[in-house]
Amino acid sequence: MADTNQPTVIVTGASSGVGLYATKALAKKGCHVVMACRNLPKAEAAAKEVGLQPDQYTVMRLDLASLQSVRDFVDAFRASGKTLKSLVCNAAVYLPLEKDPQYSEDGYEISVATNHLGHFLLCHLMLDDLKKSSVDDKRLIILGTVTANRKELGGKIPIPAPPDLGNLEGFEQGFKAPISMIDGKKFKSGKAYKDSKLCNMLTTRELHRRYHDATGITFNSLYPGCVADTPLFRNHFKAFRTIFPWFQKNITGGYVSQELAGERVAMVVVDPEFKQSGYHWSWGNRQQQGRQAFVQELSAEGSDDLKAKRLWELSERLVGVASMVST
Repeated sequence: MADTNQPTVIVTGASSGVGLYATKALAKKGCHVVMACRNLPKAEAAAKEVGLQPDQYTVMRLDLASLQSVRDFVDAFRASGKTLKSLVCNAAVYLPLEKDPQYSEDGYEISVATNHLGHFLLCHLMLDDLKKSSVDDKRLIILGTVTANRKELGGKIPIPAPPDLGNLEGFEQGFKAPISMIDGKKFKSGKAYKDSKLCNMLTTRELHRRYHDATGITFNSLYPGCVADTPLFRNHFKAFRTIFPWFQKNITGGYVSQELAGERVAMVVVDPEFKQSGYHWSWGNRQQQGRQAFVQELSAEGSDDLKAKRLWELSERLVGVASMVST
């Protein structure tokens, strides 16, 4: 049984891919990890498969597509008495082949509901837990992606369209069916994913602006590299799942293994050189032996403080909360 006084890191989507290997790497660094996942048996099996010991992790249920599930998870975590060190928002859903939008139980398009709104509520509720934690070095880390950053080549690819939140018209109008895109335009599943990840990076920026100086919490996002064989692509064409990893390994040199990506996440969560707040960390698109992390510049939209502020306000409205931690 885990010591409730041992610093605990929550990792969403920890039953596979980058989240699982981040859990493994964090455990090696001495953290107890709460694996926040939808499928508890899958998470337990995955933990055993990568060699985690029972006292290194706890599996707790979290379905980010359900706002009630997020609230239930927070209640369960608080009841456990664990000491929170860091929250890692890693989980994501990507449905590139969908022609029509799917909606969450709360009535929101599923990619945005899971990747942004669920994580937004989780961050919002757990800010108070981080603030009250006795741990000195507290961090809230959100995973971004290169395809949501138009400052980089990956963010300029027009298939189906680059990320663009417009003026948040979809959120302004309540984001319920038939609205399915944040900019209020026609549904494009791949763009919905990119937009949701852009929201993740803007949320990190706004968290830093609102709360870093007052709380000392470190808020950062990161892109650990192109994990071309991640289960994130499970809903893509089979041919894509075969060709894309080969292409990244042999043509672009951008391929990063799930294990290395997980280790990079753990570094940003724990290592002292990443204690600076308000940054987007990256290892670049072409991998080199021993390459060090650097601060990646974000696009004009990803650096837009006014848009980040309005996104925060509208997201609060959609998830049904008001500011609970003083700025």
